[in-house]
Amino acid sequence: MSETGQPTSYTRRQLFGYLTLCLIWGSTWLAIREVVSYVPPLEAAGLRFLAAGLLLLGLAWLRKRTWPRGDRQWNAILLLSVTMMAIPFGLVFWAEQHIMSSMTAILYSASPLVVSLLTPVFLHRKVPRSAVLAMVVAFGGIAALFYTELSVTRSALLGGLSVLAAMLISGCSTVYAKTRLHEIDPMIATGLQLLFGSIPLLWGTWALEAHRHALWNAPALASLAFLTVFGSCVAFVVYYWLLKTLQPYQITSINLVVPVVAVLEGALFKGERVPWLMITVIVVVLVSVGSVLRAEAVGERQVDILMLRDKTS
Repeated sequence: MSETGQPTSYTRRQLFGYLTLCLIWGSTWLAIREVVSYVPPLEAAGLRFLAAGLLLLGLAWLRKRTWPRGDRQWNAILLLSVTMMAIPFGLVFWAEQHIMSSMTAILYSASPLVVSLLTPVFLHRKVPRSAVLAMVVAFGGIAALFYTELSVTRSALLGGLSVLAAMLISGCSTVYAKTRLHEIDPMIATGLQLLFGSIPLLWGTWALEAHRHALWNAPALASLAFLTVFGSCVAFVVYYWLLKTLQPYQITSINLVVPVVAVLEGALFKGERVPWLMITVIVVVLVSVGSVLRAEAVGERQVDILMLRDKTS
């Protein structure tokens, strides 16, 4: 039992939920790669968010969840709809036309390090030296990956940069959401962000992708359905259930498993190449993320570098 009164080990139900979430989120990268092979990326992302937002808000309405109140809460949701949903995922969907799903997952797996880097800037809290060192090492590994694997073609380089931009924007939004959304029901907040986030994506489809035509075959429909139902709705419900029953560093350790699942699935189902440098960078990034998690786990309560403590207190 931890100092906060929460269990430090998993029950069977918690372990099943944890593994389910790892498998779902690890599989979303391959599903995105599959759907953008047939459907323009902004259209695919916009339809996914539209359907998922409606499903979540319908569920929230049935469960009589509390809706946002006041301009402050609504303005925060509108802003995050763009910065947490529309822009980052639009970039990721576009990038996966040009780089492997496993590469995308590896680059995005450094997101906890970005949040840690932004913590002292926005929340004026200290980050442990071990976490700072971990960030430097991880980003050095990512830079090496860019130099050897993503600099081969211009499209691959732009794809990698798009993923890093998405990760940075999402990290900023995570810190902002920490200060603005703690009073809003998470199911309502996420459903509204998905729904409102679909609007600029679908507008982008009309403005930028009018010359392209979607091929709605079985793989495209199956991938979009998986992203909508499992990647957004089911994963969201499981995540917030776990967030209420586990400590923050335990739930955030999912970031250590997701890229491994993505790399294995990419190699098995799409024949994606996994060079030794990519494996090395996976290890470097995951060890670095693990260092940040350990800093949270050992009781540095004043740090709160993972932005989740108030949700479990």
